[in-house]
Amino acid sequence: MSSRRDDLPPAGPAAVPPSLDPLAGVRADGDPRTDVYLTGTVFLDIIFTGLDSAPVRGTESWARGMGSSPGGIANMATALARLGLRTSLAAAFGDDHYGEYCWEALEQGEGIDLALSRTVPGWHSPVTVSMAYEGERTMVSHGHEAPPPDFAFDGKHAPGCPPPSRACVASLVPGRRESWLGCAASRGSRIFADVGWDDSGRWDPADLADLEHCEAFLPNAEEAMRYTRTDCPRAAARKLADRVPLAVVTLGAEGACAVDGRTGECAEVPGIAVEELDPTGAGDVFVAGFVTGTLADWPLADRLAFAGLSAALSVQEFGGSLSAPGWAEIAAWWQQVRAYEAGAPGALRRHYAFLDEVLPAAYRPAPLARALPTLGFRRPA
Repeated sequence: MSSRRDDLPPAGPAAVPPSLDPLAGVRADGDPRTDVYLTGTVFLDIIFTGLDSAPVRGTESWARGMGSSPGGIANMATALARLGLRTSLAAAFGDDHYGEYCWEALEQGEGIDLALSRTVPGWHSPVTVSMAYEGERTMVSHGHEAPPPDFAFDGKHAPGCPPPSRACVASLVPGRRESWLGCAASRGSRIFADVGWDDSGRWDPADLADLEHCEAFLPNAEEAMRYTRTDCPRAAARKLADRVPLAVVTLGAEGACAVDGRTGECAEVPGIAVEELDPTGAGDVFVAGFVTGTLADWPLADRLAFAGLSAALSVQEFGGSLSAPGWAEIAAWWQQVRAYEAGAPGALRRHYAFLDEVLPAAYRPAPLARALPTLGFRRPA
């Protein structure tokens, strides 16, 4: 395992400690230093937007927009950090310029704790090219699995058992068990999980055995219906709530629904209409918003609404990680809603009234970093 060099300039503006801590009301002496722990693969994302249609074989397509940013598990880590959660990421980084850029962007630009991450000599960073068009995206990725770390699993370090934390977020892989989840849950971490597409086509509920460790499961509508053999997302949520304490099903532009299997409470919120630029990472941002609201002990409907708002704001920017909103964007959106609906409060004002208690009267942090078409220019000689 190699260490990082200290002579590189930061990839973005220096991280500013968030002046809004969503967990301030629940923090106590003796709490874990880490709010959320994640592990996974970091990609360099190159995003093309402004395509009128899908690329056609044998032709050249020109995109009107382009951006680069850390991707993969970095999407979730950045979204959590920008909402003020103390975020720890354990990941492998390539020993190349892409890896250096991603490390600096996450550690110095976003304030994410990378103490459990590592640089792998001679291993190149995985790369994803994402093309956004017609409200969807098509991705092409390349990479190789990182070599295993040079330390043995001793029950204390990633990828074994993570450090104590309030929560962990995991992306389940159908049919594969993640040994660290049971260890983390036994230490008191609350486990939130989503799931990737089942390429095998099995969609066997038995492949999700790690749900036994989870507090919440957040699939999209298609995934939820396939695993539960239902034809309605709401019915799928009810059925999933028999396996996990809290089942949340995302409905795309229609919003999201949730069922609390412990209390029987159901909640649903509609989507927010926005001008969409790039949907990359929107699901990760949704999960980050829901985790934030859950750890802050907000009501279920408020958590769903906040997660949906966070995702909606993210699709108006390039990329996955650097499109995630911070509290400044959330406050600006809420100010506009209040001004627009001041005379006769409408649905948005009702669904998001809880933000009056969450947001301070004035909030003006430093601007967030956004995805740019280049990783930087060389300094003049």
